[in-house]
Amino acid sequence: MASRRMETKPVITCLKTLLIIYSFVFWITGVILLAVGVWGKLTLGTYISLIAENSTNAPYVLIGTGTTIVVFGLFGCFATCRGSPWMLKLYAMFLSLVFLAELVAGISGFVFRHEIKDTFLRTYTDAMQNYNGNDERSRAVDHVQRSLSCCGVQNYTNWSTSPYFLEHGIPPSCCMNETDCNPQDLHNLTVAATKVNQKGCYDLVTSFMETNMGIIAGVAFGIAFSQLIGMLLACCLSRFITANQYEMV
Repeated sequence: MASRRMETKPVITCLKTLLIIYSFVFWITGVILLAVGVWGKLTLGTYISLIAENSTNAPYVLIGTGTTIVVFGLFGCFATCRGSPWMLKLYAMFLSLVFLAELVAGISGFVFRHEIKDTFLRTYTDAMQNYNGNDERSRAVDHVQRSLSCCGVQNYTNWSTSPYFLEHGIPPSCCMNETDCNPQDLHNLTVAATKVNQKGCYDLVTSFMETNMGIIAGVAFGIAFSQLIGMLLACCLSRFITANQYEMV
């Protein structure tokens, strides 16, 4: 019995070391998810508000998931140091839930990439038709046109079908240089052609969003499959500690 305990202790020590290292890395991934969620809210919020037909909580989900992982990453380190079998099993159970949640999130992100174009075309066209220059969606349109130096869906002429164009012309956010644009120029499509950006926003925005959604989905898949390592380590350590305690009895 004493010989078997001597053989088991190095294995337990090795597993503890690996699990502590893993839990630290797991904690880091939580920080990364938290950062991606905050970045997504601050950077992609405008684009998401135009692409999503209804409001989306995706950035908040990432922030919440990241925060939870940070907490449980610390719990994993504590459970490993304590060598508590039930804590390790709880940690493994949490890792399995995170694995499933991130797998679903990764698949959803991948599928969403291929639905962006049709949804954006519909919602951005609708935003242009209801553009008034004051509400949130109108400000989102202005932000997209200024930041990407684009105008309209396919090009600047798309604004000619908007009710806003009849009264005010093309929005100033389309101008290459807003100080060089005046209302008279923006009412005349021929003159406006020399004043506004020629590229449409459709191709630029969908390309931008597809690229970033691909990155987010890839990160989610990578982190999800890393949970399998943690689950295996936690279960093995719990089993060896339980067996060692039984042998001591």
